[in-house]
Amino acid sequence: MSEADSDGTDVRRAVVLDYLAHGLSDDARPQYEKSPAGYALDVEDFSLYEVAFDEDERLTIGSDVVVEPATEREVVLEAREVEYEDLSSGAQSELEYVVADLVEEQEARFVDFYNEAQPITLRLHQLNLLPGIGKKLRNSILDERKRKPFESFEELSERVSGLHDPDEILVERILEELRDDDLKYQTFVGREEETDGQ
Repeated sequence: MSEADSDGTDVRRAVVLDYLAHGLSDDARPQYEKSPAGYALDVEDFSLYEVAFDEDERLTIGSDVVVEPATEREVVLEAREVEYEDLSSGAQSELEYVVADLVEEQEARFVDFYNEAQPITLRLHQLNLLPGIGKKLRNSILDERKRKPFESFEELSERVSGLHDPDEILVERILEELRDDDLKYQTFVGREEETDGQ
């Protein structure tokens, strides 16, 4: 679902989580050789990136940048995927706010998760992966969506008794998937086409 440019190129956009004007602290090169760096979060699959920025560009936390493909980058010189533990403390503390903003901005996509979530195994449903959703709440969501698909987070809260803040539940799950890469089921984080078991 990533956005394609006019020539059909798959463009991956990310939100800047931290901007380090003097480069990464573990970069051993002399200061004059370091380019500004930082961390960014993919807006589609929540991949985390360590990025080197063009030193002529002044960026702020929350800026939207292109990380892939290299030919489409404007302010990003290099980008590589990293794990949550690799993030600076500033990027880690910003993460929750950025994820919450993305869930809000892409409300239709995430409401559709409630509409389209499927069983994973005979005993486990995708909805049960969400924090606080047990059997009873899952069944209420499934019953309600049979009647009519949900159209907003507000409607979800109104129609499913006991389901408070369906958007915050998703944010919590996404953060859990980002922080713990050993989770058996990754619903939101990571690219679907990756099957190399990382």
